[in-house]
Parts: sequence; C-alpha cells; structure tokens
Amino acid sequence: MSTCRWGILSTALHAKNLVIPAMHEAPNATPAAVASRDAARARVYADELNIPTSYGSYEDLLADPDIDAVYIPLPNHLHKEWAIRAAQAGKHVLCEKPIALNAAEAEEMARAFEGTGLKLAEAFQWRHHPQAITVRDLLHEGAIGPLNFITAEFSITFDDPGNIRAKPETGGGSLYDVGCYPVSLTRFMAGEPLAVTAQIRWNAMGVDDLVVATLEYPGGVLAQIACGFTLPWRDTYEIVGPLGGLEVHRAYNPQADHPGQIFRTGERKQRTETINLEAVNSYMLMIRDFSAAVLDGAPALYGPQDAVNNMRVIDAIFRSAREGVRVELS
Repeated sequence: MSTCRWGILSTALHAKNLVIPAMHEAPNATPAAVASRDAARARVYADELNIPTSYGSYEDLLADPDIDAVYIPLPNHLHKEWAIRAAQAGKHVLCEKPIALNAAEAEEMARAFEGTGLKLAEAFQWRHHPQAITVRDLLHEGAIGPLNFITAEFSITFDDPGNIRAKPETGGGSLYDVGCYPVSLTRFMAGEPLAVTAQIRWNAMGVDDLVVATLEYPGGVLAQIACGFTLPWRDTYEIVGPLGGLEVHRAYNPQADHPGQIFRTGERKQRTETINLEAVNSYMLMIRDFSAAVLDGAPALYGPQDAVNNMRVIDAIFRSAREGVRVELS
C-alpha cells in the first residue's frame, strides 16, 4: 500500500480550508471519507472537496475497512472520546490540538493506542516546517551560544460569545486555542520544563482571554509565553543566547505561499541576516510525515508522550494561575 486513506470526523472549516487540501497534495495520502451527524451536510462537503465517500455518523466512518487513519478536528471536549473509539476500530489518529482537556485525558488516550501498533499524534503542523527545524538546528550548532531565554507569543482578537472557543464546557479559552502552540514551541527548542509560574485573566464567559507564563528549564534557561483573545495578531517567537537571537514571525502558521524566514539578530538586537527558506505547505508536510509512519510502520515523529507532556505544562499553567503558586513538574 502506497497511499494512506484518510477519514475526517466532522465537516470542520479548518479541515476544509487547510487539512483536506493538504491530503490531496501529499504524495502518500488521500482523503477517502468524511463523516457528519448530518448525512446531507457530509455529502455536500464531500462533493465540494472531492472526497469519494460520506457518512451520516462518525461510527459508520470508523467501521469502514478502507480507512487507514482518521483526522479529528472536533471540538476540544470530544477529542478523547473519538480518538479512543478510533483506536478501538483499528484506526491511526491525527488529533487536532489540544489533544485533550488535561494530561489525565491525554494519558488515557495514549493507553488506548499502547501495544496496538496504531499511531496517535497531535496536529501541530508548524514543527514539520523547515523554518522551525532550521531554528532548532542553528540553536544546537551554537549559532547564538548557549540558550538563555525564549519568548513566544500567539494571540488573536476574538469576541464571539456563540463560538465554541468562548465556552468553558467545550474546552474554550485562549490557552487551549492558541497558547498550546508557544508551549509546544518552547518544549521543541528547550526540552521539558522543570517548573511553571503563570497569571491568567478570565473573561465574563468563564474562559481565559489573556495568559502569561514563565517556564523554567534545566541549566537556568527561562521561557516566557503569552497568548490571548484580546490582543492584535501575534504569531512570533525569539530564542536568545549571549551571541544574539533567532527571531521568527508567522511562527505557528507559516504560509504555503510565503517563504519561511528566520531573522538573526546581534548583541544589540539589530538584524544581521535574513535566512529565507522554500515556501512549502506545512499541513502537507504533517500529513505526509504521519502517512509515512502509517505506511512504513515506523513511529510517528511526535507520538502520544509528546502530547501528554504538552498537556502537563498546560495543566501546570492553569494550576499556577488559579492557586497563585509556582508549580514544579516532575
């Protein structure tokens, strides 16, 4: 088998605009079926996106023997249930971020896949992009000297009380929605943090709309992340050492029609070099890499433990802010 046949659980807009086109573009993948609780909606969606099969229930898609892997872009509070049900049906799973609502849920999901040979991964597409990989390579090569500090931001202006991102019961809030990206970024660059201190502002709807957290890493490295729903678009990070920094914009949402860019900065933060990288679809790379793991039987580049570890940091941020304490991560 040279092509991974994908099923999509739901007619989500994110899947329609970005992930399903990436499945068509990837050389080793194809979108084979989509499911909705509304059969007519699923059929219209499938026809529009050139998907051959549609189903009026998620259960019917999972029962399809011709589906190898499932992409889950459901609301956050449904991730655990449907990932586990997919594993029980013998399907590999690429699940939208955040993989779950807390680390305990993520661990339960990981256990469902343990020993099955099935893959489970969280859909952070930016880390498949040459932009992020090149920054990490430069860091490891000593381009800025020993790592001292990371600052990472992801924020949007968002004010829609009817949206699931505004509802606590569906896993709403800025930390789940955009903050999980800089959490993952700091771990991608520096490893696992030792402790977290955080402050959160909660809005009238009961979700976090502004979060600032300091993460402590081995060797005295510090990282500060910020996310929110009340700030202009911020999609950046910078990693800093004694010799300068590496700065990235379009960090978590690199555009397929725009070259990846890394700005090297000197000791006085002046830009000393712009590194331009090939324009590439990071969603296609994510689908390609996961499909290759399915087809080859190799481990996914980022497996369940990585997702569990990200949720542990998010849990610690929430706990630190609610209790006003520094939270150590064992």
